[in-house]
Amino acid sequence: MSNYKYTDLECTLEDFTLWITLNRPENSNAFSDEMIESLVACLNRADEDNNVRTIVITGAGKHFCAGGDIKAMQNKTGMFAGEPNELRERYKRGIQKIPLAMEKLSTPVIAMVNGAAIGAGLDLACMCDIRISAKEAKFGETFAKLGLIPGDGGSFFLQRVIGFSKAIELSLTADVIGSEEAYRINLVSKVVDQKELKNHVKKLCEKINSNAPIAIQMLKRSLIHSYRSDLNSALELLSAYQGITQRTQDHDRAVAQIFEKSQTSFEHK
Repeated sequence: MSNYKYTDLECTLEDFTLWITLNRPENSNAFSDEMIESLVACLNRADEDNNVRTIVITGAGKHFCAGGDIKAMQNKTGMFAGEPNELRERYKRGIQKIPLAMEKLSTPVIAMVNGAAIGAGLDLACMCDIRISAKEAKFGETFAKLGLIPGDGGSFFLQRVIGFSKAIELSLTADVIGSEEAYRINLVSKVVDQKELKNHVKKLCEKINSNAPIAIQMLKRSLIHSYRSDLNSALELLSAYQGITQRTQDHDRAVAQIFEKSQTSFEHK
């Protein structure tokens, strides 16, 4: 676990799942420069770790993530310091490193939304592959209320999760919605009681982790690629991935267990 000690994050590795907790509860887990650097480093490390097959991101305390730190905005400090072009460079060298890191991951990432996911906090949840919400959670693309735009990449991710029409409505109105509405518009795939949230996510991770890890990684990458490309290039990638997976020990074990009527255990990522 020494490899997973980071500023403003709590990280725990349990049964092939890395639990990442944004840990600034006194600031509603709003992003700091240190948290950004920690999260990027942690994600990159986890994707190379054979003991990590799924990643869960959640927040400490009552909130998932409040996005930008309002006090830092007011004081023009941290990521909000400097003149216009300096701010532009801060975004490129700072918070925009999170979506770039997330997009490179082959490891599945689940957002366990335990509370409010606002602004860049909602965008972080949208960067994840799956979102599971507590009933108490709230969601808002609230940049317009602050006279801002989602410089972290939210305009790219939100519409890919819920569609253009609903994404532009939430962005232009800056409305904050509850978990049931989030489920209705497919922003989250499940809403559960707060007390059952971690157990539900844990079972979901166990189900994913029980499948062949090489295939899981390639399934994720192929789904992302196929969503954003044409049919010919998607088929080209899929044939290459199928050629690889069909000659793995994972595949051989999985086929054998069907005939043997036994449970397959995959020991590597």
